[in-house]
Amino acid sequence: MDLIKGSLYHGFRLEEEEKIDEISSLARRFYHEKSGARLLYLQNDDDNKVFSVTFRTPPEDSTGVAHIVEHSVLCGSRKFPMKEPFVELVKGSLNTYLNAMTFPDKTMYPVASRNVKDFRNLMDVYLDAVFYPNIYNSLETLMQEGWHYELENPVDEITYKGVVYNEMKGVFSSPDAILEKKNFESLFPDTAYGVESGGDPEFIPELTQEKFIDFHKKYYHPSNGYIFLYGDLDILDNLKFLDEAYLSNFEKIDVNSQIALQPAFKEKVENVFEYSIAPSENIEDKTFLSRNFVLGKATNSEICLAFQILEYLLLETPAAPLRNALIEAEIGKDVVGTFVKSILQPTFGIVITGANENEKAKFIQVVDEELERLVREGIDKELIEACINIFEFTLREANYGTRPKGLVYNIKCMDSWLYDASPFIHLGYEDDLVKIKAALKTNYFEQLIEQHLLNNNHQALVILKPKHGLAEEKDEELRKYLAEYKASLSDIEINELVEQTQRLKTLQETADSPEALATIPLLTRQDIEVKSEELIVVEKQELGVPVLLHPLRTNAIAYVNMYFDTCLVPQQYLPYMYLLSEILGKVSTKQYEYSALSNEINKNTGGIVFDVAVFTENANDSKYLPKFIIKGKSLVEKLPQLLRLTEQIIAHSRFDNSKRMKELIQEIKSNWDMNLFRRGQQLATNRVLSYFSPIAQYNEVGMLAFYDFVAALEKDFASKSEEVYKNLETVAGFIFNKENLLVSVTVEEENYSEFQKAFSEFHSCLASTTEKPAVYHFENSHYNEGLMTSGKVQYVVKGANFRKLGYSYHGSLKVLETILRYDYLWTRVRVQGGAYGGFARLERNGNMVLGSYRDPNLKETLTVYDETANYLRNFSVDQREMTKYVIGTMSQLDTPLTPSQKGERATNNYIRNISQAMIQQERDEILATGQEDISKLADLMEDAMKQNHLCVLGNEQKIKDNSNLFQHVTNILK
Repeated sequence: MDLIKGSLYHGFRLEEEEKIDEISSLARRFYHEKSGARLLYLQNDDDNKVFSVTFRTPPEDSTGVAHIVEHSVLCGSRKFPMKEPFVELVKGSLNTYLNAMTFPDKTMYPVASRNVKDFRNLMDVYLDAVFYPNIYNSLETLMQEGWHYELENPVDEITYKGVVYNEMKGVFSSPDAILEKKNFESLFPDTAYGVESGGDPEFIPELTQEKFIDFHKKYYHPSNGYIFLYGDLDILDNLKFLDEAYLSNFEKIDVNSQIALQPAFKEKVENVFEYSIAPSENIEDKTFLSRNFVLGKATNSEICLAFQILEYLLLETPAAPLRNALIEAEIGKDVVGTFVKSILQPTFGIVITGANENEKAKFIQVVDEELERLVREGIDKELIEACINIFEFTLREANYGTRPKGLVYNIKCMDSWLYDASPFIHLGYEDDLVKIKAALKTNYFEQLIEQHLLNNNHQALVILKPKHGLAEEKDEELRKYLAEYKASLSDIEINELVEQTQRLKTLQETADSPEALATIPLLTRQDIEVKSEELIVVEKQELGVPVLLHPLRTNAIAYVNMYFDTCLVPQQYLPYMYLLSEILGKVSTKQYEYSALSNEINKNTGGIVFDVAVFTENANDSKYLPKFIIKGKSLVEKLPQLLRLTEQIIAHSRFDNSKRMKELIQEIKSNWDMNLFRRGQQLATNRVLSYFSPIAQYNEVGMLAFYDFVAALEKDFASKSEEVYKNLETVAGFIFNKENLLVSVTVEEENYSEFQKAFSEFHSCLASTTEKPAVYHFENSHYNEGLMTSGKVQYVVKGANFRKLGYSYHGSLKVLETILRYDYLWTRVRVQGGAYGGFARLERNGNMVLGSYRDPNLKETLTVYDETANYLRNFSVDQREMTKYVIGTMSQLDTPLTPSQKGERATNNYIRNISQAMIQQERDEILATGQEDISKLADLMEDAMKQNHLCVLGNEQKIKDNSNLFQHVTNILK
């Protein structure tokens, strides 16, 4: 549709228009003259449409007001006066994305949908939420979403409760999150980036109702808003809707939301902070050393892209010179690089994990000396070419997984638009790549290092060291403070707190009226596609190896996944199979040193990764199919190089370099230490399933059991290095066997012949073995555990296998997942319990779990699970509400997939022997699900909960206080 620059369309003046070839879009920037709202539309043929409204929201303190307002505006509004329209949308929308996000300087409200009617509904609810929220009429919203004093009985202790309060307690249970916060505090002491926009639990209770309301009044106005539209849509119709329904009601005002620049430091800064570890943990090798630099402004797209590449070049690839210098100097256990670009002044960081405080001077010295050497001698041009190539491949592929492309482009445009520059700056990249590629012949990157790192005083050294029992100290201080606060209250004031707590609980327990619920726009079941999408699989044979071809448009990229059956690997070697997946591609081979290998991979491919996955055959969790998976991608013309490099890795890797192997094992252990609490939901879920499920018992070898295995290897590596080398060789011999191989290829059909040519050469590297499969015997015991950490909240999980209890799988179980997650568990665990969330998972193979995450409770949550059957027996909703749950379930089934994801899903179904007829049957059953189908599931849930299989990962003291619930209690950090 042709529009004229300078013309007015429904109150919006078209100010700028530009074709951006890199994202196949026509970009149009508008300005709404009456309200002052800005709008950007990226027009293209993508049917996954995206809308968002963003506000510039720089916080002044660490009370988390920006984050709490983000939660709270979605708790009812003028047109949609129920308690949580957001949840009602999740239940009953065909959305492909629905969320809200608080950044350090902005708050975004994005939605996406492929359905035109649904897309408009989502826009309407979100716009009403941000501009007309019910927070002005409700004291309870801040109490629920932010914080409040909890006192159910006058004789009880006062506690703090609130969703964001507990969410941030969970966030800051991970030392890497604390480190990130302290890095920002140190670099930006005088600006919004020096405080915590998400909220620090120590300061969240300082947020008053007045400050909460004032924040919304100040920032949530169209004049401070940035509206984004993306995809194949009618722009004039959407502009008309925005103008008439919302923006015409506002007059343009001046909003002081400018983000201040932090003046450059005259001298480097050094700060020391502490984080808590459990009393039983070893304090050695637990310090983080972090050196961070401020680099110009985000509006310089060339510097931002160049430093993304430079950070990878220096610190991430196995050939990274700065990383290798630090590893060689034996400082800490691992090196991590960071580049933060979605702020006004981007930052570059070098982090050492698993270190000690006395290594600080050596850390500074090695960094400076290596950077000076690189400037003096020059960076290896092969390394530069490899790193530029891998970034260029990623930019051109534009594969963002489950995130809609439009959302990613939205975030990219905000990286300049928010700072009063053109929103197009970071969307196009060709010109910047041309400038950066000059580095192949000049000292481009060396000059960046000299200017922005070596000669830059705006930097901070942050030391984050462990302290035994710091969390317990703070908890005791808080208990004392709250006890003193209570003692200062009169009986009348105490009773007021009790009444306030009760009012909140009553509100939380009171259902929305049918009239309120009816205000949410709803699709019908007829709006849903009845037929499930058929994923194309063409079965072929190449040299006796089964090949699954997925002929899809991939823009000349070939995705080649190899699935090696690992059934020959004896049980005692299974941990080494998981270790093998971690180290392949990172050790030297017969032809390449590991750094040269990394360069070859990055120059010629889009990456080669290794993984272990275990599939169940359709409905039987006892019949599992473990696979060692190699995922590779490249341009079609580079397929020979992709497969030659894959051959080099699997047939000629050398595991006998004990120095390199020790480095990798330390890196793996350090990564687990840093991220263990973040993985809490996954770890607790699989652990509870492993008490009764054979597939989960196998999976457990790669989870907490693998962490124990790696920790033991690291501790005694000197005496075990020879054993490690031999066992890895043995395992590789069992796995890489042409008799065990299934290949999946996703590419345009006309390019399949290029794969055939390359595969014929690769095939010869594989052994041919017809040994008998190994037999596995895993312990199958009822072994309920409390897994203790220094975290401040819990992951509480309970599970069973319903097939073993005599029940079968039915599509209505997917609807039950939606109902439990967004009604029962949402209300009982999140809203009333204060956890960040709850979930339900019921699988085709019978394995099922109920779980919570970032949960302040433990026993109370288990009680909620046990009462689920009562909820289901009393489940009573009208036809409209039931339709809502069905539609919400379908939105999860119909999430758009990239070509590579389609190929993987089709292959997974093939391996599991799940036919298209089965997929269609499940879809038909979901669409036909009614209230009575859900009520019938009460017996299944009751019998499952009676099995009493439970696992909790969380706070050490909380688990000790409830130790009677567990058969075994252990501290999991090694």
